[in-house]
Amino acid sequence: MEWSRLRLENEDWLQRWEPSNGMPWRERHTPAAYRAMRRVVARRARLGTSLPFALRVEGRLAGQVTLDNVVRGALRSGYLGYWIDRSVAGRGMASLAVALVCDHAFSAVGLHRVEADIRPENLPSQRLVERLGFQREGLLRRYLDIDGDWRDHVSYALLAEDLPGGVFAHWRSRIPG
Repeated sequence: MEWSRLRLENEDWLQRWEPSNGMPWRERHTPAAYRAMRRVVARRARLGTSLPFALRVEGRLAGQVTLDNVVRGALRSGYLGYWIDRSVAGRGMASLAVALVCDHAFSAVGLHRVEADIRPENLPSQRLVERLGFQREGLLRRYLDIDGDWRDHVSYALLAEDLPGGVFAHWRSRIPG
């Protein structure tokens, strides 16, 4: 199974940034675990509380972007999560995918706010959201169980009105040449 293989290959690259849920990495990334996760994700997508997107590069799975815990009503917000295969990192693929998902969230989905909560040690991820126009809002102390311990996170947010031309247009304007 492509997802399981890719996740297992990227264990040393991804594990320190992701929720452990009290299970070892290998158990969380078996084909059976993938099928169970897909069922949950599909149900949440049907309910409109999650928007999962696969990132494919040159025809193969290379990552994922998810807008999760989507809330409607007065808040109209969602939480951004993403990961990318180490072999394609640094080529702008994750930034492009996040930009497109944010534009979709602000237009077709009708959200007002997208939040990204990132560990303080994850400087590449912080740079990614900052380049896309996200604003740092504060520190969330001992916020999530990541890699077996409660970890602080830096909270970033992007509002629909922050980039009137859209996130993709902002991303594209920053490309040299």
